[in-house]
Parts: sequence; C-alpha cells; structure tokens
Amino acid sequence: MPDLRQYAVVTSCYWGFTLTDGALRTLVLFYLYGLGYSPLEVASLFLFYEAFGVVTNLAGGWIAARFGLRSTLFAGLTLQIVACTTLGLLAAQLTIPLVMALQAMSGVAKDLTKMSSKSFIKHVVPAGNESRLMKAVAVLTGSKNALKGVGFFLGGALLSTIGFVAANYAMALLLVVMLLAAVWLLSAPAKTSGAKASWRQILSRDARINWLAAARLFLFGSRDVWFVLALPIFLTATLGWTTAGAGGFLAVWVIGYGVVQALAPAYVGRGGGTQLLAWTAALTVPLLGLVGLFAAGYANSWTLALGLACFGFVFATNSTMHSYLIVSYAEHDRVAMRVGFYYMANAAGRLIGTVLSGFVFQVAGMGSDGLTACLWVSAAMVGASALLCLPLRAAEARYSQRAAR
Repeated sequence: MPDLRQYAVVTSCYWGFTLTDGALRTLVLFYLYGLGYSPLEVASLFLFYEAFGVVTNLAGGWIAARFGLRSTLFAGLTLQIVACTTLGLLAAQLTIPLVMALQAMSGVAKDLTKMSSKSFIKHVVPAGNESRLMKAVAVLTGSKNALKGVGFFLGGALLSTIGFVAANYAMALLLVVMLLAAVWLLSAPAKTSGAKASWRQILSRDARINWLAAARLFLFGSRDVWFVLALPIFLTATLGWTTAGAGGFLAVWVIGYGVVQALAPAYVGRGGGTQLLAWTAALTVPLLGLVGLFAAGYANSWTLALGLACFGFVFATNSTMHSYLIVSYAEHDRVAMRVGFYYMANAAGRLIGTVLSGFVFQVAGMGSDGLTACLWVSAAMVGASALLCLPLRAAEARYSQRAAR
C-alpha cells in the first residue's frame, strides 16, 4: 500500500477519534459538575488524562519506531472504545478515582493516535520540501482542531438531548467502526525507524528540539489554565449559559482556531525562532486586554468573545509554527521518537495548566475574579514561553553554522 494511502487512512482515523475526544471532554466536565463536584475536583479528573500523555508520548514514540505506526493507532482506538463503554456502563456508580482512571486511558489513546498521524507526514512529504511540509502539517493540525471544536459542541448537545450514557455508547460504536476499517485497510505495518530503536534514543540531543519543547510546555499551559475549566464553568455558572450553549461557544472557538492553523502558512512562511518569539509575545495583548475590561466591569459574553477571538488567532499561528518546526527539526529515521518527545512537553504543559485552572479559579472566587486570576497566570506563562524562544534562536544559528561547514 503506498505511503500516501496509508497516511490518508491514519489521518481519517485521527479525525474521527478527535471528534469523540472533544465530545468526551465536554460530556465528563458538565455531567460531573452538574452532579455537584467542585471546580478543583472536576479539574482533578483530567490530571491523569494529561499526566499519562507525558509517559505515552515517550513510550509511544519508541513503540512506533520499533513496531510501526499501525500498532500505535490500533491501540489508541481500542483504549478509547473501552473508556467510552465503561463510562456508559458505570454512569450511576462513577467516582473520582474511577473517572480519573478512565481519563488516563483516554489520554493514552489520544496521544497514541496523534503521534501516529503527525509522525507519518515526514514519510509522505519529499525530503527538503519545507514549504510543502509546513502546509501538510498545518492542514492536518488545523483540521484536527476544527473537528475537536465540533466535538465540544457535540458533547454539550448530546448531554442535553440523549444523555450521558447513550452518548458514550454512540461514540464507542463509532470508534469500533473506525477500528475495523483501519484493520482492513492498513494491511501492512507502517514502520518508522526499525527494530533497532532503543530507549536511549528517545531523549533528544538536538538543542533546537529541547528549547522548542520547553517553549511548547509553557505555551499550552497558558491556554489550558483558563480554557479547560475556568471558562466553561464561568459561562454556565456566572453568565447563565446552558451546557449546549457553552459547548457551542467552545466549539466555535476551536473550529476558528483550526481554520487559522490551516491558513497560517500563507502569512508566516516557514517560521523559525525569531518569528516564534514575536508571535508568542503578541499573546499578552489579548490576555491583558481582557484583564483590563474585566477590571472595568465588562465581564460579559461580548468581551469574552472578542478577547478570545484575538487570543485564538495569535495562539493558532504559534501552534502551527511549533508543529511544523518539530517535524522539520526531526531526523527522518527517528521522527516518531522526536515527535513523541516534543509532545511529552505539550502534555506536561497541559497537565500544569489543568491543575492551575481548577486551583486558581476556585481559590480566586469562581466568578469574574477567578477567571481574571487565570488570565494573569496565563500571561505569565506566555512570558516564559517567549523567553525560551531566545535560546531557540541561538540553537538554530549554531545548527545552521554546522550545516554550512
């Protein structure tokens, strides 16, 4: 089977998985908050989702390098089927430890499928064609996030219509169909670097990758510190939105975010440390703007929509450059391990952001004060990400000098 066809199958599965992943996040958040769990308790439910992502990206890169991307894709789909089915079966007996365990399973599933799809791009795009590589990464990443946005809306809508149990069963059924199709169509393993891959090769010795990963950690922490929990609860508990309305708002934001990612190559070029520094620093403008509007008494739906639209545009541009740079930096025969290492930092940032989202929002007041506090923390993390772009630029310069010799 040609690489392009295998890539199409892997990507289609990733898209379908992403739809269920976004819906599951919204379902669990609103369902358990509606049962009376506190914001910090709800945030704790997602800790294992992110924590296991750290481990999965390291181990998943090695597994894919040794056994092929086909194995990691099948494992990811299977784990998500088990998670959705169990949530449906035990909906009346859900406890914090049980949901955390199932979220851990879902987190492992998400990172296995993501790593499989993004790593395969390196094997489809001809070596040296950086423009085409960036466009391919941007389209994949942008379309994935657009579908995740649809998933957010779908989760809120399903909870309001057919309920928590039926929604989980429906998603499990969809995933089963996808898995069977993948087993049938992916008849040959899609290996990346062969059976000689060792654990020692997982950690990168390329300074560019290490600094980029560090910047990614703070970048995604800056988003999730307000997006994971503070924003949806603020919309429903403070502004009085329905769960379907809040899910729809998150969906529109993420869909727009995905569209910007897909279009970003048209106005950022190939990107690099210098551009990344400028675009990261620009994220402080909408964040501090929202803080100012909230302080002036304008904590309402319109100011949120405007501020988050501006933040989403700049953040999506940053994310596109990040996703392109890691695939570009990675060696062709070790791309799965390099992508895995990089997204380990991404998962760590999301983990930190998730913890802070529940803690800061609850301690600061769970209303406009809580969301404002989360925005301040977000701005601080953006500043840290921007500072880390400085050594990234230096590492790029050293690499270029060595390559020119």
